[in-house]
Amino acid sequence: MNKRLDRKPDLFPHTFHEPDQPEAPLFTSVDDVSARLAETGYLASPAVATTVFLADRLGKPLLVEGPAGVGKTELAKAVAEVAGARLVRLQCYEGVDESRALYEWNHAKQLLRISAGRDETWDEARTDIFSEEFLLPRPLLTAIRGDDPKVLLIDETDKADVEVEGLLLEVLSDFQVTVPELGTVTATRRPFVVLTSNASRELSEALRRRCLFLHIGFPDEELERRIVRLKVPGLTEALTESVVRVVGALRAMDLRKVPSVAETIDWARTLLALGADTLDEQVVRDSLGVILKHQDDIQKAAAKLDLDAL
Repeated sequence: MNKRLDRKPDLFPHTFHEPDQPEAPLFTSVDDVSARLAETGYLASPAVATTVFLADRLGKPLLVEGPAGVGKTELAKAVAEVAGARLVRLQCYEGVDESRALYEWNHAKQLLRISAGRDETWDEARTDIFSEEFLLPRPLLTAIRGDDPKVLLIDETDKADVEVEGLLLEVLSDFQVTVPELGTVTATRRPFVVLTSNASRELSEALRRRCLFLHIGFPDEELERRIVRLKVPGLTEALTESVVRVVGALRAMDLRKVPSVAETIDWARTLLALGADTLDEQVVRDSLGVILKHQDDIQKAAAKLDLDAL
């Protein structure tokens, strides 16, 4: 029998059980992944669609690396949307710990309960205050509880401390979590797991081994044009092509921060709002701050960008 946190404490033996039935796959084929993600507005490359399909079929977490703004987080959101699943997000940052990632106890409520039961023995009070009523589940625990479909997004994993990876390993190895006061909680329905990383530090080999790996880089010009057409349908075809070419030229420069796909879309929307018909030198100079976020990058681009050559 599967063990869940909504049982009473004495029904939580520290044992592990596999789910009774294998999970039904979310996707029937690689083409199905591409088509259904596109319905949400996410245009997946063949490599992305293939890796998502394999992660679904093999039941393995998906580790997605790449520069900021290329669609790593949006991929998890799109999968959740097409699957009709709840998105559970753990946003990693320096200092995130078990109490923020896994669970913690509601200490204020526990103190109130102890105060209200002063005539009870400690053993009686202890059994009560370490029950689910006083438990505050955080994203990792939330993702493996219940029978509803979930997508667990562990965002910017590389920003978390190395110690947090040990916590992730327990969850991602067996999809179970141990709560010492209650027992071991095992997923009755495993979530689709996406970990993202900007590669600001190397993740451990142990964590990588448990995942399928996907690198999402900047799209080629054809895919980026398709993305702009989808996200900014009011932009003319000529201006769409010009935007993508200029962004490509900027990415080829030695800049502190090259434009992401998200910034390409922002720039296209900016040009549409300005009523621009073409990309001339003045329009580009006036709007470079939309796609470049450092003054030295803007100055370098303004000096080196040759629109006539694009």
